[in-house]
Amino acid sequence: MSNQTAGLVCAHHHLYSTLARGMPAPRNESKSFIQILNNIWWRLDAALDEEMIYWSAKLGACEALMSGTTCIIDHHESPNAIEGSLSIIARACNEVGIRVNTCYGVTDRWDDAGELHSKVSPLSKMTDAAKRGLDECDQFLSSGGVGMVGVHAAFTCSDETLQAAAELANKHNVGVHIHVGEALDDIQAGARLEDLAKDDWLLVHTVHLDRQLKGRIVHNARSNMNNAVGYAKPSTKTNTVLLGTDGIGADMVEEARLAYARLREFDVTQNPDTVWSWLENGYELFPDAKNDRVTFNYDFADSPWHAAFTTNLQAFDVEIDGQKVLANCQPTRVDLDEVRAKSAEQALRLYERL
Repeated sequence: MSNQTAGLVCAHHHLYSTLARGMPAPRNESKSFIQILNNIWWRLDAALDEEMIYWSAKLGACEALMSGTTCIIDHHESPNAIEGSLSIIARACNEVGIRVNTCYGVTDRWDDAGELHSKVSPLSKMTDAAKRGLDECDQFLSSGGVGMVGVHAAFTCSDETLQAAAELANKHNVGVHIHVGEALDDIQAGARLEDLAKDDWLLVHTVHLDRQLKGRIVHNARSNMNNAVGYAKPSTKTNTVLLGTDGIGADMVEEARLAYARLREFDVTQNPDTVWSWLENGYELFPDAKNDRVTFNYDFADSPWHAAFTTNLQAFDVEIDGQKVLANCQPTRVDLDEVRAKSAEQALRLYERL
């Protein structure tokens, strides 16, 4: 047994949500998933600007590193700051020293008049905002950026937009990164994506997916519980399963512990090896992370049966590509105090807009 592990992979993150902690409560109480999106997350998306995106990503990257996570698969949305947003996220993560795969989550929920719609007809025309989102993915990938083509979810996209996203992904030989069946509002996702999905797609959540789709499934246990959308039962799926956080940090050992507790509640015959295999499946997308080295404050950090029941595991040192990017719990490439201070300033700006 060892106090070292390979680098950990967060297979679904929203780095822009890092600034959301501590934001004012929404004006209206949210009693459903759609109300949570309308009252909180879609308002936050619309309030973001370039400075907020940069410092949110930078703080999120630092916190991921301090948790032993060396790779993040990010899903971004900022309808009033689309162009260049992916390069900003990549730059922030690169400055910290962490690997990132990012995408812009296209959606038709913002129409050409700037009005917000909770649900979009499959027969609707693609909006200008969706076209701009696809263009951002195209530009970022064409310039050598590491990413995918992002889609918010089928229920906020027309069929035209879903088809265009699939075609753009094929053009760049990457997958589509999309929320699927997170809540009952997206119950038609399976039928609408069945002829589009491919093995390299990332299907996030799949709580209410009603059929088999090609692609890898990303399980986000904490987020699903927080939004009260139900349990995805990932152990019953035949797809490869990965673990994400859906924007609630990037502490993947903690996420795995919670995912294991939720799994045991569903099926008491399961053991920690199942969930830790979901963590290891992240190496299919970030194989270089296997060569990263994370040193924890615990001698059995590499044992699922220990880590599943041991709280407060802390990463002390992290090496990526042979370079020490975390030493004695502190990032080596950036000033953590400055990142926290600048992020706090941007958080206040965000709260004022909300």
